[in-house]
Amino acid sequence: MDPLHGSESLRLEEADCGAAWARFSSWLECVCVVTFDLELGQALELVFPQDVKLTEKEKSSICYLSFPDSYSGCIGDTQFSFRFRQSVGRRASRFRDEVYNRDAPPTLQTEASHFFGYVYFRQVKDVSVKRGYFQKSLVLVSKLPYTHLFHSLLQIVAPEFFEKLEPCLEAVCNGIDQWPSPAPGLTLNLPVMGMVLQVRIPSKTDKAEGSPARKTARENLLPAPTVLPTLHELDLFRCFQSVLIHLQMFWELMLLGEPLVVMAPSPTVSSETVLALVSSISPLKFCCDFRPYFTVHDSEFREYTTRTQSPPNVVLGVTNPFFIKTFQNWPHVVRLGEIKMAGDLPKQVKVKKPSRLKSLDTKPGVYTAFRTFLHKDKLLLKRLLKGIQRKRPSEVQSAILRRHLLELTQSFIIPLERYMAGLMPLQRSVTAWKTPPQIRPFSQDEFMSTLDHTGPQLTSLLKGDWMGLYRKFFRSPNFDGWFRHRHKEMTQKLESLHLEVICAADLMSWTKDKSEVEIVDLILKLREKLNKARRQQLQLKDGVLHQLEAFITSVTSSLPEDLQTLLRAR
Repeated sequence: MDPLHGSESLRLEEADCGAAWARFSSWLECVCVVTFDLELGQALELVFPQDVKLTEKEKSSICYLSFPDSYSGCIGDTQFSFRFRQSVGRRASRFRDEVYNRDAPPTLQTEASHFFGYVYFRQVKDVSVKRGYFQKSLVLVSKLPYTHLFHSLLQIVAPEFFEKLEPCLEAVCNGIDQWPSPAPGLTLNLPVMGMVLQVRIPSKTDKAEGSPARKTARENLLPAPTVLPTLHELDLFRCFQSVLIHLQMFWELMLLGEPLVVMAPSPTVSSETVLALVSSISPLKFCCDFRPYFTVHDSEFREYTTRTQSPPNVVLGVTNPFFIKTFQNWPHVVRLGEIKMAGDLPKQVKVKKPSRLKSLDTKPGVYTAFRTFLHKDKLLLKRLLKGIQRKRPSEVQSAILRRHLLELTQSFIIPLERYMAGLMPLQRSVTAWKTPPQIRPFSQDEFMSTLDHTGPQLTSLLKGDWMGLYRKFFRSPNFDGWFRHRHKEMTQKLESLHLEVICAADLMSWTKDKSEVEIVDLILKLREKLNKARRQQLQLKDGVLHQLEAFITSVTSSLPEDLQTLLRAR
């Protein structure tokens, strides 16, 4: 069953080839160069493609977020990520985004309202500059959360760019415009500056542990491709090594969408920690706001720091000490030191009362009164400690962490998925001559009553108050986002089944004893269904749309000329 794939995908590919920068824009919105101007401060020096439409607010966000805070003291080369709001009214390539999002895992779908910024910042001494330092950032702006791919790309492009400047950047952008568009399930070869990066775009049909990129036997590429093992995953062990004993608490805080501030010594630590936290509930999509790197110049600064209301559901990564005072009323604040990969487990950050944040205590700490619903997994900690003693590579430790978090999230979400599937009407209740039946409403009480027999205790050894965790989850934006996504999928499944049942019915026989008004009504309803199926990219059996189109054409041509004219006009 591959919907519309023949004609629609072909049409999309043709459109991609015809429009200027179309393939480039399926990966990146633009590439920006931000420099320091003595009079203006941070300023946009260059934007590619040159005709890209950025609003003044978006330009300002990119400028302020692409330089480390002066307190960070970043000398040399620094890489980090940020995220900012798109301006209201921005027109997007909705058709292409919907085609991609239909097959991508929820956690890797394009952002509808935010851009990601991937930064390579260089600050080195330079006596020829008045300030005494060369300061410049190369920034990739995208709707895709491909953290590892875009930072790997910057590591190739940025050092060369800082040497050769604009011509180098133009050549790279033209090269990206030749890349095939990202398509879930495919392994792609992406040439850049004499190298080839090979990546596999994950699909929502992948098994949970993911499918690593594999070398394709059909192509003899020269030079041999550099295979990236992941598009988006971070080194979780490095990010969480100083808070491993609190991993259960952080997983629960993310699951419940609790307001959290990460105070870090640099934008790198800030952004990696926030992204690692958000990814900890994968494959569940984090539906709250999150800012891997947040500054006082951010346009949402006042919105997030007003004291007249409770903090919003957002995870913020900051580096400026000024925020210690600003976030005194927040329920969960984490202060981190520099990430160091030492031979022994780094000193674990202690939990402290939120009131202690007011002091001048600059030591790392977790300031929260949160009590976890579930007990810690001591076996996980023992396994990781043993790995440190045996000098197990960080990527192996990260794989252990990722597997643990994945199994924890799956244990929590599978009972919800099972209950939700039971709300779907039976397939035999879908008939050609009636509107599709409704999905039964979600009842929290009914769901809770199923947990004794189908709850997370069937797949997880963790003990604790699972019921309390579910009750609080129901009040979070993550439940709302999950439910809306699943309900939409089920509604579309019903629409698909209804279309297929209509197609299998003997429509011609039905029309024989019907009035012209009834036939015209049927044609209009079928036409509306066909347009909706195309718009929503419904998953349908091969030939369904063509069969119904042929029926509409055949029946329309049998009507009087005046009715045919009327139908053509509508």
